[in-house]
Amino acid sequence: MANLKAIRVRLSSVKSTRQITSAMKMVAAAKLRRSQDAIVQLRPFAAKLEEILTGLNNALRDAETENIYAARKQTSGKVLIVIVTSNKGLCGAFNANVVREARRIMAEKYPEQAKRGDLWFVTVGKKGNDLLKRLKCNILEEHSDLWSDLTYENTAILADRLITLYLSKEYDTIEIVYNQFKNAAVQKLTAEQFLPVTVTENDTDNESADYIYEPDQVSIVRELIPKSLRIQFYKALLDSFAAEHGARMTAMHQATDNATELIRDLTLQYNKARQAAITNQLLEVVSGAEALNG
Repeated sequence: MANLKAIRVRLSSVKSTRQITSAMKMVAAAKLRRSQDAIVQLRPFAAKLEEILTGLNNALRDAETENIYAARKQTSGKVLIVIVTSNKGLCGAFNANVVREARRIMAEKYPEQAKRGDLWFVTVGKKGNDLLKRLKCNILEEHSDLWSDLTYENTAILADRLITLYLSKEYDTIEIVYNQFKNAAVQKLTAEQFLPVTVTENDTDNESADYIYEPDQVSIVRELIPKSLRIQFYKALLDSFAAEHGARMTAMHQATDNATELIRDLTLQYNKARQAAITNQLLEVVSGAEALNG
């Protein structure tokens, strides 16, 4: 009977867990739908703005106007990496993958800066901040509060802060590591260089001739490039936000399926144990009756 009671208690516990994971799956699916709509609507605008930015970089390549956001001679030798994770868990390897990619970048791309202590991090999300603290990395700032109110205005404040750190020559390179949203089940781990602004090799000078810059190139550099950087940063956070809900929905779906399978096994185990107990009781009754008759 003790075995039956233990199985019954475990069965009740697994059923409660399945209810929780099923509810979390539905909540994540609802949030995913909203965040997916937001990133899908932003992507065409961000892509076009990035195309214009690339054309502007091409136009300024041979011009006398200095592009203060482009590559320059290294001064401080310091590198800043922005780690975008979530505030909550239960989303599979979503957060661990971002930190693992950051450690790979540290080891392969910036080993000298890491050795000198010139590699710093800005964290967006409590999970990434906790993991980096455990690894004893240099953390400059934490901005986990962005997820409570993810708007362009709030993310633009942090983007401007990163731009200021670059323009003041405190850091020579700023990179962003995040999960890019593909679909509910797939997230693409992405590492992008935020600053300095780079130009892809496929771009040609002929493409920049399609644009007429007014009032002048200096004003464009002052206004358009920072705006494009803010949009790209906002897109990265929206991508990560949608990817988080997709990862959590997938994880909770798998957890619900595993709980259903475990309930099936436990029910079968409980029925077998109950049948065995009943059989033993019948045998005891029959044995007692035979003993009395004898």
